[in-house]
Amino acid sequence: MSLLRVFIVSDSVGETGELVAKAAISQYLNTEQNAVLKRFPYIDSIEHLQEIIKLAEGQRAVIVYTLVSKELRHFVERETARNGIKAIDLMGPLLDALEEELHSAPIGEAGLVRKLDDDYFKKVEAIEFAVKYDDGRDPRGILLADIVLVGVSRTSKTPLSQYLAHKRLKVANVPLVPEVDPPDELFDVDPKKCFGLVISPEKLNNIRKERLIALGLNDDANYAKLDRIHEEIVHFRKVVDRIGCETLDVTNRAVEETANLILGKLQKQ
Repeated sequence: MSLLRVFIVSDSVGETGELVAKAAISQYLNTEQNAVLKRFPYIDSIEHLQEIIKLAEGQRAVIVYTLVSKELRHFVERETARNGIKAIDLMGPLLDALEEELHSAPIGEAGLVRKLDDDYFKKVEAIEFAVKYDDGRDPRGILLADIVLVGVSRTSKTPLSQYLAHKRLKVANVPLVPEVDPPDELFDVDPKKCFGLVISPEKLNNIRKERLIALGLNDDANYAKLDRIHEEIVHFRKVVDRIGCETLDVTNRAVEETANLILGKLQKQ
């Protein structure tokens, strides 16, 4: 049986074209062992295509191509027909159909699927990081984080960490309590990526009372008393001054507002 040569031509990695070609070849069991597939990735010019078409003509290869550029697709279609080379356009017909259906031209940028996949996995990684290093449970995460949040209890550190994680940022947060020394790592972190979250004592008093009631406890516990809250905030001020980080007042801010404020400051840096 003669050897089947298939050239996979792509403006990205070429995985899609190769998978489709293999799926088709697998329908010919006797052919699968006598087929050679060769990828030509990241093809972005007519000059490259000319070389590949010339090579395919010499080796009697079939060309399977996934190109988003209309110019490149039309060039392959025209030149392969002129030279009697079998060529299969996997991307063009679908792009043309979608363009007609959506009344909108495609972006024409190669590799967007891979970029979307990378973006998804970065987001998952950031969310897992936020969970792992939430509430100061492992101080090693402080030095690995993109952002470090510090504050007393009930200053929205956890929801803010999760919100920022959805922006693909790795966030560690550390609760500050007067009776517990902050982890040493907190004072080794770059102050520019650390943010202290503070809230008015009166607002925090109400939040903590509601929290105690939700847990089925009395709202007059020391945790919710104003004297205790003032003591915690004094301790918080001492710690953030030692770190040298910026303090953000979250008293009347939604999580989204605080997150956007942090993102804006990071962009300026």
